[in-house]
Amino acid sequence: MRRIALVTLVVDDYDEAVRFYTEALGFRLVEDAPRPDGSRWVVVEPGSEAAGPGLLLTRAKGDVQRARVGDQTGGRVGFFLHTDDFARDHARMTAAGVTFLEQPRHEPYGTVAVFQDLYGNRWDLLQPVG
Repeated sequence: MRRIALVTLVVDDYDEAVRFYTEALGFRLVEDAPRPDGSRWVVVEPGSEAAGPGLLLTRAKGDVQRARVGDQTGGRVGFFLHTDDFARDHARMTAAGVTFLEQPRHEPYGTVAVFQDLYGNRWDLLQPVG
């Protein structure tokens, strides 16, 4: 069986990124280990391993990577967070200060709203139909 295990997300600061993803989005910190080069191996996941890939939070190195922080997909929604209870998660995330760019909407495929992470990357919070 093959699956995508991790997706890299370039961030400005490890600690602020961990706080945002664990506190505001409710992810769990899976690993935070120092690397010999002074960086860290930081992995967060939205839930159980079966829920999909985790995020490898990596601190930007150099001007090219720093320029991509918050715009890794050119302004498009690049990340999709599925939920089994949209209203619960939307309310919790809003109370935690997450910026939603639109009101929740009902589409044929589910209930969805676009939000930004702390750097401006766009995400869908989505409760799929069925």
